[in-house]
Amino acid sequence: MTSKSTRPMGRLRKSVLASALAVTLATGGTAVWAVDRFVVEKVEISNVSEYEASQTAATSAGSASGDTPTDDSGTTDTDTASSTDIAATTEDTLTDTSYRSGGDSIDISTVVTGSGAETVTYYVADVVLSDATTLRSAFAQDSFGENITETTSGIAEDNNALFAINGDYYGFRSTGIVIRNGVVYRDEGAREGLAFYQDGTVKVYDETATTAQQLVDDGVWNTLSFGPALLEDGQIVDGIEDVEVDTNFGNHSIQGEQPRTAVGVLDDNHLVFVVVDGRAEGYSDGATMTELASIMQDLGAETAYNIDGGGSSTMYFNGALVNNPLGKGEERGTSDILYIGQ
Repeated sequence: MTSKSTRPMGRLRKSVLASALAVTLATGGTAVWAVDRFVVEKVEISNVSEYEASQTAATSAGSASGDTPTDDSGTTDTDTASSTDIAATTEDTLTDTSYRSGGDSIDISTVVTGSGAETVTYYVADVVLSDATTLRSAFAQDSFGENITETTSGIAEDNNALFAINGDYYGFRSTGIVIRNGVVYRDEGAREGLAFYQDGTVKVYDETATTAQQLVDDGVWNTLSFGPALLEDGQIVDGIEDVEVDTNFGNHSIQGEQPRTAVGVLDDNHLVFVVVDGRAEGYSDGATMTELASIMQDLGAETAYNIDGGGSSTMYFNGALVNNPLGKGEERGTSDILYIGQ
């Protein structure tokens, strides 16, 4: 793994984009609009941790508090079950590439294929969870909104994460359904999304055919809004090389050999996360969508979904970068991460 170093600037993508916009959209108010839309931070919620706590408290208050069975001593069945679970928990084991704690496990491996200019290097995290809500999400700077960024490792450190990958970069767009840790942040269905349910199932769904509240009511814990879906029922989805995730400036397509991040589902509460490095000849060329789908298929995934890639593609474990972004060890800022806490 790449050792941890001084945190890179999280706004690299924005500075490059701002320069491109200034050159490309050189006249009138168009450039001003574009910089405002894609560069200037727009904070909608400035303290997400506090906001989520308040939302969770409100939801709990709305539930019937007297429904939990108790015995004559006042001890609830839940208390008894929790005590039993704690007693049964085995000692945690942590190495440079693995983690074990009760029914949870993380195993990280490195795969290198090809040679010379065709070399491809990718990293695989096989994750088994005893509770689906162990997989959490966090936002850059603990804030929700557009164009708010921080590096994956920076967000991970802020949230005491053991394992993390970059998220869907929701902040680069104003559309999509954004549900994180059971809380609704955005309800603007636009594309094919991925939903993580509290019962451990994970499904690809059509954002335009439902609402964020309906998803939460159905038990959704987290959503990702990027795509495309790579595998359905273990088979590579047709047409994935032609998908356009966005129609805004600078992000029309995701074709070609690129750094990639993907999520795969092997079974309930059994996930595989893959980060493919790229744009670094001799180290890793990157992968096309079809090549990424093949990687996920070879790992045994039944469902797989592509999320934000390029310079954002990052895997983090136990205080250090796992991959080598762009072959330079330099992370690009992103809006969000998925993580497992320590």
